[in-house]
Amino acid sequence: MKIKIMTIYVEDQEKARRFYSDVLGFTKKADFSNGGYRWLTVASPEEPNGPELQLAANANPAARTYQQALFQQGQPAALFYVDDVQSEYDRLKGLGVKFTMPVTKVTGSTIAILDDTCGNLVQIVALDGGKS
Repeated sequence: MKIKIMTIYVEDQEKARRFYSDVLGFTKKADFSNGGYRWLTVASPEEPNGPELQLAANANPAARTYQQALFQQGQPAALFYVDDVQSEYDRLKGLGVKFTMPVTKVTGSTIAILDDTCGNLVQIVALDGGKS
């Protein structure tokens, strides 16, 4: 069994595509529309055939409520591993990304949390010992 696709809900799929591709550096994998529905996924350029992140429209009221509740509680909707949190934080700050938590050392890792501008918080993390 493998994890192939994980979903996060976004307020605006095109805005999310731009943020996740142009700012975070992910590569668009799939982008298909059928009527009012759009299937949109991105993947890490480091693992182009690895897991994909679906950027799903939050048009479903349950999805919107879930997304908003996570955001209001300060809970990340996604977590991405990086080699160096401080370097990634500095790079993203330079691109105008808003962080809700600066680089912080916690038990076993270093983390930071950013706002994806599409209704979600995203955590970046590097495990101690570089085993991400």
